[in-house]
Amino acid sequence: MAAPVEQQPVDEAAELEVAAAQAVEACGGDMLATIKALIVANSLLEQDLEEVYARASHGFLRGRRVPRRKDSPSAEKAELTQKKPKS
Repeated sequence: MAAPVEQQPVDEAAELEVAAAQAVEACGGDMLATIKALIVANSLLEQDLEEVYARASHGFLRGRRVPRRKDSPSAEKAELTQKKPKS
């Protein structure tokens, strides 16, 4: 039986540098455009996650929910809905 192959430790800092360089390159070297693109991508991922939580049953989650960020667009909508006076 052969000995298990040892995996090289992953250099996370180097991977992060490569990913950052790729993001800047994808935006034509414009740092502001890169930041805007990353913010939009993050917002889309947050919306996807909220949809997953909405579809998951309360029993499956066992009551655990990730609290909404105060600056997320859906949190602002929820606040407006809660502030409406009931007729």
